[in-house]
Amino acid sequence: MTYQLWYWPGIPGRGEFVRLALEAGGIAYADKAREDGAEALIKDMAERRPEPFAPPYLVAGKTVIAQVANILLFLGKAHGLAPKGPRRLFVHEVQLTVADMIAEAHDTHHPVAAMDYYEDQKPEALRKAAAFRAARIPKYCGWFERMLERSRGDWIAGKRWSYADLSLFQLVEGLRYAFPQRMAAVAGDYPRLFALRDAVAALPELQAYFASDRRLPFNEQGIFRHYPELDGA
Repeated sequence: MTYQLWYWPGIPGRGEFVRLALEAGGIAYADKAREDGAEALIKDMAERRPEPFAPPYLVAGKTVIAQVANILLFLGKAHGLAPKGPRRLFVHEVQLTVADMIAEAHDTHHPVAAMDYYEDQKPEALRKAAAFRAARIPKYCGWFERMLERSRGDWIAGKRWSYADLSLFQLVEGLRYAFPQRMAAVAGDYPRLFALRDAVAALPELQAYFASDRRLPFNEQGIFRHYPELDGA
């Protein structure tokens, strides 16, 4: 089966967390909105039953799976991208925690209204970003670091990488793009988390993808945005 992945073209966004799992797993998929455009995505989404709330969503035959953590839970079981038994639920827990941090990172530049321009909420964004840098980055990264410390291997859930490791890589990459000063300042506090980022970056399964144009760069239209005034050590 060749899956259909639907996500907004032009930004890595939340779709990239799914894309990394598909690429690392060697799983056949079509990146439909990049092929057919955003209008095709809107039309397809409206015609699906059940209708997804928002992209990304994955089409597997007659099954439509939406929400990043839900998609990855499905792929993890179907393609061996997560351990079996209780550790599978732990990997899902890590993914949900990643999703929480992504939402908070997004809110640093859109703290009032997602549909308004950043420039219309800059005072609130400055305050939100300062709190995120000071308190929330250590809160989340500290937990990820402790989970890695307690792991029985080099990866978050043991001796083999899972989709949660790929998502932690993308999370760290996004934070480094949005808050380069802050992430450089705290890197030494989370050596295992940053080592995990390096290990995923070196995975043989991902090298062709990283070298291709399928890997979209971060930009100021996505979840992680770099506004210099929101950063600081």
